[in-house]
Amino acid sequence: MAITAAQQYIDRSAIKVDRVFAQFIEEQALPGTGVDAAVFWDGLSTLANDFGPRNRALLDKRAALQAQIDVWHRCHKESPHNPAAYKACLQEIGYLLPEGGDFAVETENVDPEIASIAGPQLVVPVTNARFVLNAANARWGSLYDGFYGTDAMGTAAPAGPFDTGRGARVVSRAAVFLDEAFTVAGTSHGKAASYTVVDGALMVDGSGLVQPEKFVGYAGTPDAPTAIVLQNNGLHVVLVFDRDHPIGKTSPSGLADVVLESAVSAIVDCEDSVACVDAEDKVLAYTNWLGLMKGDLAETFEKGGQTVTRSLHADRSYVAPDGSTLSLKGRALLLVRNVGHLMTTPTALDREGNEIFEGLMDALVTTVIAMHDLQKTAGMRNSTTGSVYVVKPKMHGPEEVAFSDEIFSHVEQVLGLPRHTVKLGIMDEERRTSVNLKECIRAAKHRVCFINTGFLDRTGDEIHTSMEAGPFSRKDFIKRKGWITAYENQNVDIGLECGLSGRAQIGKGMWAVPDNMAAMLEAKIEHPKAGANCAWVPSPTAATLHALHYHRVDVFAVQAGLAKGGRRAYVDALLEIPTATYRKWTKAQIRREVENNAQGILGYVVRWIDQGVGCSKVPDVNDVGLMEDRATCRISAQHIANWLHHGVVSEAEVMEVFQQMAQVVDRQNADDPAYRPMAPGYDGIAFKAACDLVLEGTRQPSGYTEPVLHARRLALKAAG
Repeated sequence: MAITAAQQYIDRSAIKVDRVFAQFIEEQALPGTGVDAAVFWDGLSTLANDFGPRNRALLDKRAALQAQIDVWHRCHKESPHNPAAYKACLQEIGYLLPEGGDFAVETENVDPEIASIAGPQLVVPVTNARFVLNAANARWGSLYDGFYGTDAMGTAAPAGPFDTGRGARVVSRAAVFLDEAFTVAGTSHGKAASYTVVDGALMVDGSGLVQPEKFVGYAGTPDAPTAIVLQNNGLHVVLVFDRDHPIGKTSPSGLADVVLESAVSAIVDCEDSVACVDAEDKVLAYTNWLGLMKGDLAETFEKGGQTVTRSLHADRSYVAPDGSTLSLKGRALLLVRNVGHLMTTPTALDREGNEIFEGLMDALVTTVIAMHDLQKTAGMRNSTTGSVYVVKPKMHGPEEVAFSDEIFSHVEQVLGLPRHTVKLGIMDEERRTSVNLKECIRAAKHRVCFINTGFLDRTGDEIHTSMEAGPFSRKDFIKRKGWITAYENQNVDIGLECGLSGRAQIGKGMWAVPDNMAAMLEAKIEHPKAGANCAWVPSPTAATLHALHYHRVDVFAVQAGLAKGGRRAYVDALLEIPTATYRKWTKAQIRREVENNAQGILGYVVRWIDQGVGCSKVPDVNDVGLMEDRATCRISAQHIANWLHHGVVSEAEVMEVFQQMAQVVDRQNADDPAYRPMAPGYDGIAFKAACDLVLEGTRQPSGYTEPVLHARRLALKAAG
């Protein structure tokens, strides 16, 4: 990249850095860490000038492997797919690597939220301080509010004043949960008139818990507690008593609320859910992460006609049964998701004037910021074990994981941190990682704190990797293919085989329909049943409701059982390509599939480009709100690109659909004063970006959306 505004850059240790970024580092990020500015800039310079070319070489290898896979499919397109020959090709070109012997990860100093507590996990865009605070504070949530304010009980939340009938149903539903998780001998929580503490034991109308050890604390006095703390499967539940509360005054015992430990952990995201394209955006992201690590992040906003200031919740303090102090964390444990190896950023330039790889910069900056937390010995802390948790997405195979391990070793050396202070989360969302997962974990066996599955990105990568294999099935049918079950099962099985249980999280993907909690309660229990000790949810309320599943399922017992059974899936099953085997689609079916994809792309991209919103609830063609980020955009764009590439649809048909769906998206956003309509001109930057994702889809590296989105967003910002 040529420097078009040299005055914006200043020299720092053989690199040029944006003035705004340099000022943030030197005046905000570094003070209080003990890290000298010259040491920091030398460290970033090494990343830019020495690690940068190695990063580029890894990307070139991705492209070379993809080219060879494309050639293989084109050479065999007239013959039925031969799985054995295909696998041999992948082995020959170095895509599929030999699997080594057994080993166990050696990750140390891991916080309980990672190692021993199973529960919901949030993912939140770092650039939105209000959302970030909501996620951090979602460690605790009201079950009463979760039931009352959603469709979790089967009907939608009512509008208007408090519905006493619905409130009574909420109380009864919560009592059912309490009776299941904290059974009282001879009575029910729903009938209880008194809760007291007698000789360190909980008494409910004079009867004790069937499992008395589940009572772990209280507030107030033993004969009139204001709170009772219970624990089941590692998660806490707080019964709140207040006879002056509208609910408490109707309860014989004064029970006013049931508060659940909900989002045990949260990923603060610098990647798929944000739109960071320049130094201004990156500094905003880093500033919010700094506020979280210092503990002083706050946001003031208008709500309900009042000015509200939100900040991080303090820890909770109770009296333990033996009279000692029981302290419970008030906030979710925070992980930070850096960007992957692909993208560069104009925030800094190497000695040749090239943009620095954004992931290299993230590694150093997010870690030095986390030092503000590491140096605390009391008060509001994130990690109590002295660790920093970095989730690294979109790595392709063990070589790229090993490169990340080297990056963080360099970062630790620069910052004077003990080796392996930084723990690494490996997102199993690219096929080259899935089929080499055991070796990926081995490459970072001293750091691994997290692996997960992600259907959307994994499918997007599958389509791009197998673009030349033929037309893919419709998206709903892709989910029904055998490869996805094999992928989900193998991820858990290999994680357990490598000793992750008790040392790391094994995660599952997002529930994407935030307004449909009844369906989530029905379906998402399958994640803990599958041995996942965390799974993604779209909101704090969803975290509270999903927490119910972890009370019903002892995940660590499930993991122990699965570990004895061996693997349920192997690489051959993962290499099944979900192309359409029976393709007698009607024109209406084809049209509907393209419309659904195009509408999702447009609804997401128009906010990304025009408003810089990287994650949002986007109504689909049926006006059902779905959580959209770059992963959902990737699969939709690659799916249309695949059908276009194989002649299922024509470019003219695709453009006609895009224009039609632009009108739908315009209607859906008509009440947004910041929204810029795409119709009738269809010539805006956002509309062009959405079309580029499809029309240029086969040429995008790994089918990623970032290159197009970043270029178009920068063009819009440059145009003012």
